[in-house]
Amino acid sequence: MNEKGQYVDIFPAGNQLNLISDCESCFGLCCVALPFAASSDFAMDKHAGQPCPNLKTDFRCGVHTKLRPLGFRGCTVYDCFGAGQKVSQITYDGKDWRQLPASAKQMFEVFPIMRQLHELLWYLSESLTFQATHSIHKELQRALTKTEQLTLLSPSAILELDVAAHRADVNILLLQTSELVRTEARRLQKNPAKKQKTYNRGADLIGANLKGADLRCANLRGAYLIAANLKSADLRAADLIGADLRDADLSGANLTESIFLTQSQLNAAKGDADTKLPPSLLHPEHWTAK
Repeated sequence: MNEKGQYVDIFPAGNQLNLISDCESCFGLCCVALPFAASSDFAMDKHAGQPCPNLKTDFRCGVHTKLRPLGFRGCTVYDCFGAGQKVSQITYDGKDWRQLPASAKQMFEVFPIMRQLHELLWYLSESLTFQATHSIHKELQRALTKTEQLTLLSPSAILELDVAAHRADVNILLLQTSELVRTEARRLQKNPAKKQKTYNRGADLIGANLKGADLRCANLRGAYLIAANLKSADLRAADLIGADLRDADLSGANLTESIFLTQSQLNAAKGDADTKLPPSLLHPEHWTAK
């Protein structure tokens, strides 16, 4: 949203502010469209398309400030990358699923697809901020523009998209981005690690003790870092795309130059005021809650 409250459709390269969730401009889509099951993350079962009982008539959450104590931790972790307001205000022109009950099912099916497209926009936008990716900027810009154009299609056209194929095409560029950025970061390191452990995609690091570890430039794509101890770890220029950081302890860790980190990943982790983050991301409220 710009200063006039208008949605900015085509955003400048590298500007991720337009991909931040704006719940005030959304019809509570994540609270209706998505299913969840009773677990450590949710206090109850809910089917896809079924409004959460905590959703109020103004599409706001009635227990927003008490979600974690009430057993809805999963709600505090989720982030739609701005897909909610795009579907609400652009795809359906500000008409909600209560006003258009005949379109409700379609709207709920469009939302998760839009969320995938907006996630790709986040990664592509970030890729264009790196000097190291200058050699592929044209390809990245084309992919970003194409992805943004897909988000502006009609609901029926969005439902017909082969999102998996598009993700695969974009992923080639994201892999190139990661390699270019990490290689350049290694070259510029003042105190490179003498011997640094390498990890394969999807590395099993569940509960690993990585306290104070030098993980600069590490490839942690899709790594399972659930409940890992990453206190004071150096994760600058580490590729964290798809890494599972649920309950990982990032207290005092340095993630300032990490690659492809998202707010959702941080929301799922633990941390404190000393955790250093990229400027586009925020310290989750529960990190400082007493």
